[in-house]
Amino acid sequence: MSNNSHTNKKVAILIENGVEDSEFQVPYNALKQAGIDVTILGSRTNEKYKGKQGKLAKEADGTTTEAMASEFDAVIVPGGIAPDRMRRNPNTVRFVQEAMQQGKIVAAVCHGPQLLIEGDLLKGKTATGFIAVRKDMINAGANYVDEPLVIDGNLITSRQPGDLAIFTTAILSRLGYGGKEAALPNETDNNAEWWKLADAWGGSKKSEIIQALNTALAGERYSQEALEQYAQKESDGEVRSLFQHMMQSKLQHIQKLEARLAALGEKPSLSANIADKYAKVKAALRGSDDIYQIRSALGDLQTGINDLSTLMVSTTDPVTTGLLRDIVQDLMQHEQSLATLYRARVGSEVKAGKPTTGPAIAAQ
Repeated sequence: MSNNSHTNKKVAILIENGVEDSEFQVPYNALKQAGIDVTILGSRTNEKYKGKQGKLAKEADGTTTEAMASEFDAVIVPGGIAPDRMRRNPNTVRFVQEAMQQGKIVAAVCHGPQLLIEGDLLKGKTATGFIAVRKDMINAGANYVDEPLVIDGNLITSRQPGDLAIFTTAILSRLGYGGKEAALPNETDNNAEWWKLADAWGGSKKSEIIQALNTALAGERYSQEALEQYAQKESDGEVRSLFQHMMQSKLQHIQKLEARLAALGEKPSLSANIADKYAKVKAALRGSDDIYQIRSALGDLQTGINDLSTLMVSTTDPVTTGLLRDIVQDLMQHEQSLATLYRARVGSEVKAGKPTTGPAIAAQ
């Protein structure tokens, strides 16, 4: 592929307040570095649009009211809260509809497909997006696929910040920028160090990836030790067995997180190494009632789901993102299993006329 055919290309990237910073910044920087003409289009002029994470502040070059899709080769729709605002602007909806109808590249990431839904552009299309809009996309007629990159004709979609380097590479290659001269991996290469490419384009730095891994590691070590303490106090054999199963799952999470750190040339941080000791002290102060142990474990799980879900969208490293996502899915399954046992035990106590303990307390 010629590395010069991209120089006369023109791309529009949409912006609104609440845009996910990295989902705007990574493709924007990559296109600019490739020498491609990039135009930022918002809904209003004379406004500085701010990113969801507070790292981005950009003024638009123009608006979708005045823009014509025929002037551009591609349109990029980043995610965050922004697409929900974009879809309320009929001019933005019209602009993307025209781009799709004219066969221009239309690339949407994360919540970006919300704008495509508003324009009735997903019917019969195979596409992906953030898990939270999966059902919306299916209801809009899309064949939803849970993959980092999905391409259907002129439509390119990805799920989350961890997919950005792959997503952006796919856009660049279809604009004529690629091949050995550009030193870009093939978009299907699972062994490529995508995080380095994302870093070069303004995504998360290695230190931020390491911090996310250590935060996750500390949480899993803490909760593993806490479960050990709960299991020792729990007299219900079925609940204790579930605690032990969860502990084995936690051990696997810890090993995978440590392996990812090692692959990046790092070791666990001090805070990650001592998290289990903190859990031991804190759990020792808790009550010994069986129901209380279940609720404490549920609190730990819910804290972990919340914290790891936040970390999952904080890095542009697909390996780390995928690892965190797998852990979150495991935690959610454990939460459902434990909640089922909890409801059964509480129901039995209510029938027997016994008082139940108070609200669940998150241990972390």
